[in-house]
Amino acid sequence: MPATSQHILNASANLLGFCLVVITSLRLVDRAEAHAIHAVTSLVAVLLTLSCLLSFISIRATHQTLARRCETIADYLFITALLGLLLVILVMTQTFV
Repeated sequence: MPATSQHILNASANLLGFCLVVITSLRLVDRAEAHAIHAVTSLVAVLLTLSCLLSFISIRATHQTLARRCETIADYLFITALLGLLLVILVMTQTFV
């Protein structure tokens, strides 16, 4: 069984929930800056969804090569999504303060 897939799946699912809360709350805010934050957060949500999917496939895969490949891709998608969330947080702290 892959070593980090379960952790990636858990963290990605939790952060996906966070992104959905942010997207929903931005719908309530009618500011021009919210559009850019909404776009980046939506992209991050897609990356996290793909990371969840690939992590799940990695856990369930019977072939080691497929499991490792899915886990590696999920890992890269997860770190990219984290960087996207960092960008969202930095923009939000500068915009809404």
